[in-house]
Amino acid sequence: MGFIKYSALLLAGALALQPVWAATEAGAPEKTETPDRSPRVPTFKINGDLAGQLDAFTTRYEDTFAEVGNQLALGYLELVKANPGVDPWLPGEGTIITLPRQYVIPEARREGIVINLAEYRLYYFTGDSVEVYPVGVGTTDNPSPLTDAEVTMPLESPAWYPPASIRAEREASGDPLPRMIPPGPGNPLGSHALMLSEKGYLIHGTNKQFGVGMPVSHGCFRMYNEDISRFVYQVGKGTSVQIVNDPVKLGVSGGEVWLEVHRPHEEYSQQERERLWQEVLQEVEAFRQKHPGVEVQRRAIELAVDQADGIPAMVGEQVTHVASEKATKDDQSPQSEEQEQTLYF
Repeated sequence: MGFIKYSALLLAGALALQPVWAATEAGAPEKTETPDRSPRVPTFKINGDLAGQLDAFTTRYEDTFAEVGNQLALGYLELVKANPGVDPWLPGEGTIITLPRQYVIPEARREGIVINLAEYRLYYFTGDSVEVYPVGVGTTDNPSPLTDAEVTMPLESPAWYPPASIRAEREASGDPLPRMIPPGPGNPLGSHALMLSEKGYLIHGTNKQFGVGMPVSHGCFRMYNEDISRFVYQVGKGTSVQIVNDPVKLGVSGGEVWLEVHRPHEEYSQQERERLWQEVLQEVEAFRQKHPGVEVQRRAIELAVDQADGIPAMVGEQVTHVASEKATKDDQSPQSEEQEQTLYF
């Protein structure tokens, strides 16, 4: 009797669940989330030659600059240079750090992709706006090419075919590579890539996030997987890719002259300081020839070179002279002449 009752209960339960089983067996579609393909970085309007704004972030005890950079789509070195005196591996609980999201636009066509090797950044232009991403670039021994190329193909889950030079290098170090590395966590190309017309070069993700925003690659351009997985769907085939190397950038915005100087490494040697100073002098002179109505302050320029922190600094202004107010050199007073020589280049 008990067996009959128990069987009846099982049958009733089976009948109650039958619609659920039937729906599953019929292949009813399961709800899936649409991937978020919106950019992780802000889109900034370009104002003259300047875009973006500085921001701040309060660290937690366990934060490092590498983790903050990965979280906020910023490079390790740009955070280090923008925050002198802060330990990048232990900034500490409640430390307010600068997020360097203000930029002088590089000297290039404002279209498609522009990669400035000197600042480890990729600019993506959309009309009068720009998105800026950190990228890893080639080392001194394996530099990225200076070129004017274009995107030829987007790739999802790319396989990596190491070139012979890299295979020989790894063979010599006792860590040989196979001819092909399939997609997955061990693939250095990460989750997505953009193939370029410059043969052998890609903009791609990475399985080593610490290298983003640093000179670490064999010439390709590394992005965070979280960035490239969205970026590939924004960029169409044929998009131009200009690669430049400009550690010194000058521009005008709202009548003000802005200077941005980048040192190449975390440390700042005297030799690098002197090299950048000479380059700044040349760039300032060329800029003044191009913009005869500007005046720049030497002390402000010296300070920008001394810091070389990759943050734009205002170093001068555009001066508009009405014809009736112009004076000849002979009419200028000795005091005003001496003042100009003291303050300006």
